[in-house]
Amino acid sequence: MASILDQYEDSQNIRQHSRVSAANIGITHSGFVNVRLEEEKPIFNKQRIDFSPPEKINHLSVCNNQLCMSLGKDTLLRIDLGKPDQPNQIELGRKDDGKVHKLFLDPTGSHLVISLTTNECVYLNRNTQKVRSLSRWRGHLIESIGWNKLIGSETNTGPILVGTIQGIIFEAEISASEGSLFNTNPDQYFRQVHSLEEDGKPAPVCCLEVERGLESKYFIVATTRKRLFQFVGKLAEGSEQQGFSSIFAQNQDLLPSFQEFPVNMGYSEITFYTSKLRCSPKTFAWMMGNGVLYGQLDYVRPDSLLSDVQVWEYTSDIDLNSVKPFSIVLTQFHFLLLLPDRVKSICTLNGQVVHEENFFPEKFGSLKKMIKDPITGLVWIYTEKAVFRYHIQREARDVWQMYMNMNKFDLAKEYCKDRPECLDMVLAKEAEHCFQNKRFLESAKCYALTQNYFEEIALKFIEAKQEEALKEFLIKKLTNLKATEKTQITLLVTWLTELYLNRLGQLEADDGKQHLFLETREEFRTFLKSPKHKDCFFNNRNTIYDLLASHGDVDNMVYFSVIMQDYERVISHYCQHDDYSAALDVLSKHCDDKLFYKFSPVLMQHIPKKVVDAWIQMGNRLDPKNLIPALVNYSQMGSMQQINETIRYMEFCVYELDVKDEAIHNYLLSLYAKHKPDALLWYLEQAGTHVSDIHYDLKYALRLCAEHGYLQACVLVYKIMELYEEAVDLALQVDVDLAKSCADLPEDDEELRKKLWLKIARHVVQEEKDVKKAMNCLSSCNLLKIEDILPFFPDFVTIDHFKEAICNSLEEYNQHIEELKQEMEEATQSAKRIREDIQEMRNKYGVVESQEKCATCDFPLLNRPFYLFLCGHMFHYDCLLQEVISHLSAFKQNKLEELQKKLAATTQTTKSRHRPKEEDTVSLGKGQGSREQIKSDIDDIIACECVYCGELMIKSIDKPFIDPQKFDQEMSSWL
Repeated sequence: MASILDQYEDSQNIRQHSRVSAANIGITHSGFVNVRLEEEKPIFNKQRIDFSPPEKINHLSVCNNQLCMSLGKDTLLRIDLGKPDQPNQIELGRKDDGKVHKLFLDPTGSHLVISLTTNECVYLNRNTQKVRSLSRWRGHLIESIGWNKLIGSETNTGPILVGTIQGIIFEAEISASEGSLFNTNPDQYFRQVHSLEEDGKPAPVCCLEVERGLESKYFIVATTRKRLFQFVGKLAEGSEQQGFSSIFAQNQDLLPSFQEFPVNMGYSEITFYTSKLRCSPKTFAWMMGNGVLYGQLDYVRPDSLLSDVQVWEYTSDIDLNSVKPFSIVLTQFHFLLLLPDRVKSICTLNGQVVHEENFFPEKFGSLKKMIKDPITGLVWIYTEKAVFRYHIQREARDVWQMYMNMNKFDLAKEYCKDRPECLDMVLAKEAEHCFQNKRFLESAKCYALTQNYFEEIALKFIEAKQEEALKEFLIKKLTNLKATEKTQITLLVTWLTELYLNRLGQLEADDGKQHLFLETREEFRTFLKSPKHKDCFFNNRNTIYDLLASHGDVDNMVYFSVIMQDYERVISHYCQHDDYSAALDVLSKHCDDKLFYKFSPVLMQHIPKKVVDAWIQMGNRLDPKNLIPALVNYSQMGSMQQINETIRYMEFCVYELDVKDEAIHNYLLSLYAKHKPDALLWYLEQAGTHVSDIHYDLKYALRLCAEHGYLQACVLVYKIMELYEEAVDLALQVDVDLAKSCADLPEDDEELRKKLWLKIARHVVQEEKDVKKAMNCLSSCNLLKIEDILPFFPDFVTIDHFKEAICNSLEEYNQHIEELKQEMEEATQSAKRIREDIQEMRNKYGVVESQEKCATCDFPLLNRPFYLFLCGHMFHYDCLLQEVISHLSAFKQNKLEELQKKLAATTQTTKSRHRPKEEDTVSLGKGQGSREQIKSDIDDIIACECVYCGELMIKSIDKPFIDPQKFDQEMSSWL
């Protein structure tokens, strides 16, 4: 048998030479040159398959690259189009006079249902050669099947809908498995769910389609000869396997939603177009007596699936009495009608016939039907003697023109975005359309994107007195110019500046349009500071200055001078005329840090408070270090107001801006020490007690405090520098309690802490001669004993003062001895119990039944290596590893990963040694021992306790179910 994928028979599409036609070369109104190097290939290309059937072709069905055809009376031919040279022929083995009525192939190409004229049906699966009878279907002539695209598989169809010639809709399910001993039929069930009528009588169910919408909503479309029915209902989540009977039950009390047309041609056919694989259809076309009903499928609408429907009536050469269409196929922008001797391709946008191709019935036999493979998109036509295939190429190439003529410009631009000459025509047409409808701004935007003559469009807007539209056109044109087109850029920039200034002058004179004035001024200033045209403005700044001066726009002139970096001249002018507030206003308005550094010394001398306010307003945009020279100058020789303002700004830098610079903190310290001593200690305390938190120079702070006699501040600095002996010595000159607080600071150095407390005790005894306070030192520090401080007391002191302290010390020694004895007894008992437990564990065992399952995956336990715990839980090795690893610390996870790598390496080494030599025996034994040790280490990590009963489960009780780092990602996956 010849291949079904041979090349085209017709040679009209093969071009050996490309010729340039002079008629196809021309210059359009936009300046684009169209040159066609060869004739455009037709959209619809017919290919006759090199295949001669041994018998007449009765029926053919194609889906998912699987082709099935019925030949003669009893022969079925199956061809996998991926392997066309391996056809499969099957005999149905029918002894009666029954013939094949229709073939139904599911979307996967796996399930084939054959409807026979004897009101019987048989079933054939793609993976078998055996034809099986569908006994429950007997007695019904099947006209249509609505396949389940959602849960259908290669072995099971899932719930499907079946339509009969008597108008009954059944629900059924077919399974390819052999079934049980008492049920060998492939049909699992077959039950009636609905019936359709026309004019009070049963009508054949010509077509059935099942689609799923949003939120588990299902749409069922059924057609008869002149009616199109819709059934809408919801299925509970997870109940799709239970079928569609509940949808029909939901519509039982309501009249069925249908559309009816008067003309009956004895049959009808509906077809759908799907843009992407595994997506829901977007459009439909229903061929019936009055024409073709075409429309969109809207899955959001609550009551109906169909929207934007229209009827394209048949052309005059189609007569339902003699020449009737008997098959239809829908593509993205066309539907194809199959007539007895030809195929018509009609555009769905305008109903025009774009292609018509005749067949020769006397040569190939009468045309039977046209089918489209929903997966590959190929269109197949067959006669009694031949099979044809249609290739559809660049179907959307002329769609832009149709949308343009329909004034649907957005769609037109979408379909010609890769063809600039066509896009230019669409934009020109859209611009002219908007202009005619007085939508001048939109027209200007479109005109700016075209290649039409600039002068013509500009004059058009000038004549219409549309300055705003003209401005918009110029802005868009300016945006599209290249940087090398300097002359054009200069012209447009100057013209736009004049238009803006005229507009601002008109709006400023009208008090009622102040809001619009502010918006226009902001827009103009955005235009002036455009980085793309910065060079043009700079090179022509004198012209712009002249335009601004001619309109008397001082504000915008200052603004433009700032952009051109000429504003220094303005500020200098204000300072020279002693108008310091105006100079500061300009500085504050333009926020140039370099200007602040330059003019702040002068301004600080005359208006210190306003200058500091401006600095504070600038915030992080100013570097305080660059302002210190001016501050130091006036804080040394200025008035108290200037000093207070200097302190205020330094405090703002430290507390508000969180400046870390050491120079700023040192300067603030010096100001506090000289002018605000009350704030010095507070600053040192809140600055922190750790060296890493300190931003001032500790030695400088210590010297500064010592020079001004601030002893308590010196103690604080000593504490930060961890010079605890010096801190205690200095603190004893101030307050004993302060010295005690210093003595407790070296927590990790008990020897130093004891030494410091001894200093305090010596001072209390020898300097203050207070025995009671010395005894208090013993209770304040647990490191001091009575024997440590006795040498500090003079000889004449009686023992009555120390009697209580000595007794307490002896009691503590005795208590400590008793505690050590108790700990020794407890350790002995624990060792004894451990030995008993070890002896008991050696004799302990567990029994695992064959039907036991893993506690995690619920699969049989004995299939893979497993663990058995004393609590009774059993886990596969890999399941337990997956459960435990998320609860391990990072250190243990790394250790476990390292052990697994070592185990894998030893396993690979063992496998590679098929025949070990005698000298390798010892090393192999060592390797085996190492491998067992690695396994033992892994067990110690993952199997030390049951993951469900041990401490891991208790510790994880406060952990969220979803990792906080992955929470947003998990949430978005559910939306």
